[in-house]
Amino acid sequence: MTPPPPESPASATTAVALRKIRPSDPASAGILLAVAALFSGAAGAQAPAYPAKPVRIVVGFSAGGPTDVVARSFADYATRALGQPFVVDNKPGANTILAAEAVAGAPADGHTLLFGATNHAMIPALYSARIKFDAVRSFAPVCTVAASPTVLVVGPSLKAPTLAAFLQQVRAEPGKRTYATPGTGSSGHFASEAFTRLTGTAMNHIPYKGAAQAVTDLMGGQVDSSFATLGSVLPQVQSGKLTALAVAAPQRSALLPQVPTFEEAGVQGYRADAWYGLLAPAGTPPSVVAALRKAAQDFARAPATVEKLRGLGLDAQSVCGDAFGAQLQREVQDYTRSARTLGLQTE
Repeated sequence: MTPPPPESPASATTAVALRKIRPSDPASAGILLAVAALFSGAAGAQAPAYPAKPVRIVVGFSAGGPTDVVARSFADYATRALGQPFVVDNKPGANTILAAEAVAGAPADGHTLLFGATNHAMIPALYSARIKFDAVRSFAPVCTVAASPTVLVVGPSLKAPTLAAFLQQVRAEPGKRTYATPGTGSSGHFASEAFTRLTGTAMNHIPYKGAAQAVTDLMGGQVDSSFATLGSVLPQVQSGKLTALAVAAPQRSALLPQVPTFEEAGVQGYRADAWYGLLAPAGTPPSVVAALRKAAQDFARAPATVEKLRGLGLDAQSVCGDAFGAQLQREVQDYTRSARTLGLQTE
């Protein structure tokens, strides 16, 4: 005779509970049914494993720029930490609207994520009439993992060794000198327009679909300057292919100690920086967000990450969950006000 299968812990607990109940008592019979349902439900309710399949990380810029580089570093780390491939999918165009739209409309299961940057908070300021998502409410903020100051760099087409010389040449030819950005409404665009407004200068905006091509054309002399994140131009500055004139931060960068801040160079009150971070579709289960948050925090804390990011001109940084969401909300409001003040228009 075949012996009965062994009881599961939940079944055994249920049996003990049932033995204490008198079947002849109607009230006890009701309790009996409730207890049975409770324990049978507990035995069968198990959260699905995450990730259950490869995870797609959508980046709204072309390959090679700082957002892409940081996203790929995180993807490599998360692949090892969470046991499924994390694959970067570059979807450039429309100032990252295409990428954000793809993630906002994706299933909220954590298998499609957005790796964004500061310009995500700028989208409502410029495109509120055409976007099909809310930059804050359509996403579950996970964590930032890195930050970078903005630096003014010039290429070979503009012989300006200092910020004072740069301003002299720009003022001598209003509207003629050019500046490159990763796109209209990008952090570089806002930083540039804020600078021209603050200094009373005028330059011609040349937008690109990402930082990599903007830097290439800057080195080639097709454009004169760029208010770029330090991470996107550090190798070119260190090799002498580009000249850094000032850093938009309260203090000098340890990576470019010879480059003054804007305040030291004579422009008071000018500061700009950029964050890089992970967002999931709104409605993603808290357990999934928690797993991603832990991976992001561990990534930012890892000594290898700190060293790699520093080599790219970035600082490892973790602002997570509600704090990240509050920061994003503040930035949306600030950039919306700035866009009105600066008169920025989409192209």
